[in-house]
Amino acid sequence: MKWKLTAIATGLAFALSSGMAQAGSELNLFNWGNYTNPELLEKFEKETGIKIVVTDYDDNDSALAKVKVGGHGFDMAVPSSNYVPIWIQEGLLLEARPDQMSNFKNLEARWQDVDWDPGRRYSVPWQWGSVGMMVDTAVYNGDINTSSLIFDPPPELVGKINVAPEMGDVMGMVLRYIGSKPCTNDKAMLEKARDVLLAAKPKWRSMEYGVIEKIAAGDLAASLYWNGASFRARLQNPDIHYGYPREGYSLWMDSVVILKDAKNVENAKTFMNFIMEPENAALISAFARYANGVEGSVQYMPEDMATAPEVVIPAEFVDAGHFVPPCPPDVQKIYTAIWTELQK
Repeated sequence: MKWKLTAIATGLAFALSSGMAQAGSELNLFNWGNYTNPELLEKFEKETGIKIVVTDYDDNDSALAKVKVGGHGFDMAVPSSNYVPIWIQEGLLLEARPDQMSNFKNLEARWQDVDWDPGRRYSVPWQWGSVGMMVDTAVYNGDINTSSLIFDPPPELVGKINVAPEMGDVMGMVLRYIGSKPCTNDKAMLEKARDVLLAAKPKWRSMEYGVIEKIAAGDLAASLYWNGASFRARLQNPDIHYGYPREGYSLWMDSVVILKDAKNVENAKTFMNFIMEPENAALISAFARYANGVEGSVQYMPEDMATAPEVVIPAEFVDAGHFVPPCPPDVQKIYTAIWTELQK
């Protein structure tokens, strides 16, 4: 692949342009599990001399809670778009000014100024995608572009369904399913959402992360899940297809941020600039199979990503996808109460 050909030359150029590389030093990254390409880390260490240690987490809430407690030792994290404002408001992030870094120009225009981080003063895109239906079409060959597969499943899927336990994704999906919208404070709609979830749960098999291998192996037949993970499952089992709920689905972007109490700030800034280079962004996407937001990275990605239906949203479903803002505290409190009851 092209991104492996010029390690020495690129490394020298990067070190000279960034002025930040510190040979033999370290960087601690707190990231989602099964989401970081080892080749990316190897390339970064080879070019900069900075070794990255990655610690995994499963969900936005646990990551936020761990960082808020302090004493974590992390330099960087990768929160989702609807959580970045919370991290900023909680005073957890360094205003790293990636908008002033040399590779910022490589970001696609639509990602240079976003609602969750106006002007990109704190964050750099890691990957972005959607939340939809991952379905084994050998088990169910009906319409997969509907969230009813989860909330009112057909007989073929009952007892074979997984729901990723990400509260914001699940609540957003069920509220759209009943004709409302995420973050509503309409008590009647929230009660209806609760009732739908509690009625649906006995028809599910699990609420877990990390189910790519399980659905590919036939242990599950459907899941509320993320598009790139569904792509990875399809590569193992061609019967796995990804559906975009016509009732509405969430879009998200995970972004790299530097923590305010980071010990290796300059190394972290070096990494931020590094992943805005198209060849490096392509390495991120090649592993987890999501889009990344860096202009020119597609030419370095595996060819199958250019036309993959999990990555390229079909035109008929584009308007059904929406980024979800952080919910107000009063709504978040109700979400949490519903979620707690659902977990029982």
